[in-house]
Amino acid sequence: MAYDEELASRLRAVFSGVDGISERRMFGGLSFLRHGNLVCGVMGETLLVRLGDAQARAALADPHVRLMDLQRRPSRGTVYVAPAGCADDDALRGWVERALGFVATLPAKPDRRAARDR
Repeated sequence: MAYDEELASRLRAVFSGVDGISERRMFGGLSFLRHGNLVCGVMGETLLVRLGDAQARAALADPHVRLMDLQRRPSRGTVYVAPAGCADDDALRGWVERALGFVATLPAKPDRRAARDR
């Protein structure tokens, strides 16, 4: 699946200056991780945002949001945001800040790539 390069570029701009950010192809799109933990991603034209269970449930009140549903079952804690829900930079920044807040509560994951190179 191809992903929206413009949305990916906008995300890169939002993440500029944030330490520990890496990119990885995941879920058929492009994902952004912080210290190895998924923060958000781009799947087609849709923004994927990791918020944790409580914030994801609350986000469903937004008409542009639905639960992530890989393999036909909802994924708790992660939502899809339709293009209209992140069309302007302030909205996109808000989603990223919420996701970064959640991911900050998680322990960093070891860098498996660095371990393999040893």
